Amino acid sequence: MLLSEQDAGAISKQLFSHVKAADAEVSFQSRDLSHLRFAANAFTTAGRREDASVSLTVWVDGRKATASTNELDDASLRALVAEAERAAAVSPVDREYVPSLGPQEYIPVDSYVETTASVSVGQRAQAVSDVIAACEKQKVLGAGYHDTQGLADAHATKNRNFGYHRMSEAGLSVTARTPDGSGSGYFNRDHHDVARLDTARIAREAIDRALRSREPRPLDPGVYTVVLEPQAVADLVGLLRFAFDARSADEGRSPFSAPAGRTRLGEKIFDERLSVHSDPWHPEVPGAPFTAAGVPARKTHLIRAGALETLVYTRFWAQQRDKEATPGPVNLIMEGTAKAASLDEMIADTKKGLLVSRFWYLRPTDPRTASYTGLTRDGLFWIEDGKVAHPVRNFRFNQSVLQMLAPGNVDLIGAPERVSRSEGGGFLGAVSLLLPALKVKEFRFTSPSDAV
Repeated sequence: MLLSEQDAGAISKQLFSHVKAADAEVSFQSRDLSHLRFAANAFTTAGRREDASVSLTVWVDGRKATASTNELDDASLRALVAEAERAAAVSPVDREYVPSLGPQEYIPVDSYVETTASVSVGQRAQAVSDVIAACEKQKVLGAGYHDTQGLADAHATKNRNFGYHRMSEAGLSVTARTPDGSGSGYFNRDHHDVARLDTARIAREAIDRALRSREPRPLDPGVYTVVLEPQAVADLVGLLRFAFDARSADEGRSPFSAPAGRTRLGEKIFDERLSVHSDPWHPEVPGAPFTAAGVPARKTHLIRAGALETLVYTRFWAQQRDKEATPGPVNLIMEGTAKAASLDEMIADTKKGLLVSRFWYLRPTDPRTASYTGLTRDGLFWIEDGKVAHPVRNFRFNQSVLQMLAPGNVDLIGAPERVSRSEGGGFLGAVSLLLPALKVKEFRFTSPSDAV
């Protein structure tokens, strides 16, 4: 059972009544998660978990400490306060302390669907049974993870700010493998409304990639034109949300840093047909009405017509730079101004190149250029004369996202589609993504990989 707004408000008042510290803030998370995992065309594990937790941060004489508990009775809340205040008394002075927020106005976001958070065991079993049946019909081995969850999130301060939000999510990822192990396909989608989660399509796409990727041929590493499916764009471009931090840019640690302590605000960094923004109230990818620090969320244009428009100032850094604090992105939406091209049109437009299904095991190599290394997986295909010719053995790549999206390097842009990253996703700490397929003129592959 998720904490209601009334419950969260009552607990925060009860908690603050025990706090002696000059300032304090508290965050609540209540979570209801259920799942079904399958492998080798059979159910493997299923479960459900309900939990509620509270995290308290206090400042005693400018010294900061945080303590957490998942016991919400009065005795446990008293013990939580005592633990936090005791730790603060022996902690170093918090040199970046900013008084906790006073009352804020939060515009509600409609991102909770009761039928998503309360999917029955039978509904889930039927959905996965249909996936397994599709795999068996095509003689491939299916594995994956189906989960649904609800989350209630609240934030309160001793200075009388309070915010509450509920959200839901349903997700299914499927990996299909051919019995000989040479072909593999993957497809992953999520949605806050389980009725919008097309499980039949997810299974069909994974199976299709597995069958088409059998017996891949070797290809020399190098710089190639690529058609990136939305999943591949999400895996790589989805990491960009961390790059808009103003402090990193001011201190020279960011792809948006410029010489002499300046930033690249206003500079045309991406192709002018591309824009990136965050919108908490977007109906397809609703976000949260507030950020982790309690700053009210708002529609924020990060990149507009290729130019860097916004950097994210935390409350502390905004104070240091005499700026307004800005909320971080609660979702990431990339759109193109040109007529959207379909994946088939991108392939037909390619003389020679590679079709990339997804990326995996991405790791940063240079934060100043937003460069990453990683692997292709689960379907890499050679395109020749506008047609998919044959599967190709996988590669490791080293690529700057900024160079990939730079003016002159983006060829075609698809229609945005809701998609989640295939690595490091999950509900807590993740943001929803609405991203297009892309055709990119140059992408750097550095070595072959034995990944399937």
